Amino acid sequence: MTMLDDRTTAATAWPAAYPEGYAVVDVETTGLARDDRIISAAVYRLDALGNVEDHWYTLVNPERDPGPVWIHGLTSDVLEGAPLFGEIAVEFAERLDGRVLVAHNAIFDWSMIAREYARAQRTAPTRQRLCTIALSKELRLPLPNFKLESLAAHFGVVQQRAHHALDDARVLAEAFRPSLHSAARDGVRLPLLECRPLTEWSDSPVTPRIGYQASYGQGSWRASRKRPACPHPNPGRYEVGGPLTQGMRVAFSGDTSVERELLEDRAIEAGLHVATSVSRLTSLLVTNDPEASTSKTVRAKSHGTPVIDEAAFTQLLRDVAPAPGSAEPAPAPGSAAATAPRSAAAPAPAPASE
Repeated sequence: MTMLDDRTTAATAWPAAYPEGYAVVDVETTGLARDDRIISAAVYRLDALGNVEDHWYTLVNPERDPGPVWIHGLTSDVLEGAPLFGEIAVEFAERLDGRVLVAHNAIFDWSMIAREYARAQRTAPTRQRLCTIALSKELRLPLPNFKLESLAAHFGVVQQRAHHALDDARVLAEAFRPSLHSAARDGVRLPLLECRPLTEWSDSPVTPRIGYQASYGQGSWRASRKRPACPHPNPGRYEVGGPLTQGMRVAFSGDTSVERELLEDRAIEAGLHVATSVSRLTSLLVTNDPEASTSKTVRAKSHGTPVIDEAAFTQLLRDVAPAPGSAEPAPAPGSAAATAPRSAAAPAPAPASE
């Protein structure tokens, strides 16, 4: 894309609903588990059009073994004199403040960041995140896989030092910019997800802070997830071959190719009720592995609940029938009606129990 193309896109077709700024982030960690720690972090700040404003990088002392040194190259000796996360939390927050956090497999980077802020008894200021894997799928990029190196190669971005936070963030920023412009040009809705705070719990009795939910088990983590109540009555079971109808209760089980939260948000936007479990009231179970012996698939079979896969569900979401007695059709996910911002004047009602 040329500079002239950029200016033309920005002047004539840039979606008004797109964010005003981004923070492209990469963190290196001691491992992948929930109790692992950040050992380095990098942020590239971008403007609304994806142009680089500045960048920032820091090492972080994890106060423990650095983990797979053969991957990230950061030894205990290198990290010994680095600042603790609490000492860089304010500066890191300034880089995120008011921006959409962009990362490759963003749920991982966000979860690690949110846990570090919870340990430091702070809250990260970012409110939304965007996963470049999800965006690549929305754009239907012809990638052999969804590794960062494949995304970089597609856009001709040269990676100089893989698994170094600063270089990974640079590569992602350079690949994100043409992705962003392609999305704007084609009218693609960005797959934005809410960044919800996380918290940690120990053996000692603790009163949960406002905005958090208690988690289950010592030292475990859980996102605070409050869904709006579905305004439509449950019309009953989904009939295979027919359309989805507003008010239907949909449950999900197992891995999905599209991030689970994104699927749930789109189902809610279409007027469906996202259920956390399967009961006799559940209209439909969505799973890519119907033969798996999960509690949800077992219950679905026992109740005779219809089961379909993610691809079929995504197709059905495009044309959801209005609730009985409703004169207006269900908004398709990604439409102007579906993407209109929710009012902040009143809190969403608590979800109905299953």
